[in-house]
Amino acid sequence: MYAERVLSGMRPTGSLHLGHYHGVLKNWVKLQHEYPCLFFVADWHALTTSYDDPRGIEKAAWEMVIDWLAAGVDPTKATLFVQSQVIEHAELHLLLSMMTPLGWLERVPTYKDQQQKLSTKDLSTYGFLGYPLLMSSDILIYRADKVPVGEDQVPHVEFTRELARRFNHMYGREPGFEDKAKEAVKKLGSKNARSFEHFRKRFQQEGDAGAIERAKALLDETPSLLLEDRERLLGYVEGTGKMILVEPGALLTEASKMPGLDGQKMSKSYNNTITLREDEASVVQKIRRMPTDPARVKRTDPGNPEKCPVWQLHEVYSDEPCKAWVQQGCRSAGIGCLECKQPVIDGILREQAPMRERAQTYLDNPGLVKDIIADGSAKARTLAQETMRDVREVMGLSYR
Repeated sequence: MYAERVLSGMRPTGSLHLGHYHGVLKNWVKLQHEYPCLFFVADWHALTTSYDDPRGIEKAAWEMVIDWLAAGVDPTKATLFVQSQVIEHAELHLLLSMMTPLGWLERVPTYKDQQQKLSTKDLSTYGFLGYPLLMSSDILIYRADKVPVGEDQVPHVEFTRELARRFNHMYGREPGFEDKAKEAVKKLGSKNARSFEHFRKRFQQEGDAGAIERAKALLDETPSLLLEDRERLLGYVEGTGKMILVEPGALLTEASKMPGLDGQKMSKSYNNTITLREDEASVVQKIRRMPTDPARVKRTDPGNPEKCPVWQLHEVYSDEPCKAWVQQGCRSAGIGCLECKQPVIDGILREQAPMRERAQTYLDNPGLVKDIIADGSAKARTLAQETMRDVREVMGLSYR
């Protein structure tokens, strides 16, 4: 039986901003207490669009990992590693490329979207076309069954599920699979065997997703079942073959509610960010310079918080009494814009204080970060090697 496992990665872009914290890192910190988690630096993915100038990738990776640690990601609870340090990712990517239809890659929604957004760069490369396949390899090599993603990334998880299903169907068909699966069904006992067959037919004939979950639950209730029989039955109920690669599920995460300094989404491309470890003087200056409701030309002019980017930050950092104070004070001109901004400044600095403190340990001793990544990469590679042994065997490449 494969254990529950969460996998997520980020491209190395250097220092992270508060949008990354509220959109991704807070969720990682929560997940590390609930599941075994693997979080990785997707440096090969960075090459799909920065292949012509890769010099800054390594420095950006170290900066990013320090931000992860500063945000509260705990290397004693989660495995942190660098993608390129686990070469099995590349091997699985290569082998999966042999059986992945070209049309599957071309229909991934972000393929054409990114080409349009990055129209100044030549993206007519296999690396860019194949990056969804590399992303799938990242997931499948750890047999991760949970992938935290936003709505826009769900198609990538679905692509990975289809890929796992195709692989299991093509290569999981061991000689005599049907007969061995039927023998394994008998080991469930007569009552459970009848229920299992009922659920299998419901899923395969009617597409009832609930039926497959009940069939899997039934297997969980049979602890005496051998692992190889369980794998056969998982493939049998889904109409594929022996389960080699695990189909992942999407763990939907809320979109970041952290706005930028101009009211747009916080993004480096908009130059409207506050980084996780930005110094206090810079934070204070940036917030004080933020644009406000254009109707408030003079201190005595009433304003409308809904038309002010600062209000969006109050939505993130202020409690209800403070927000009521802002609404009443702004609309009546009872408070000035600088007064209104102070609780936001206080909230951001309060959030950043523990991050700066955690980061300082690693800034003072960079060797600690390298040790964490070396240890995590070794752990990740052990898991990856287990998967690759099975993949090579079913593809006839074990040479033993």
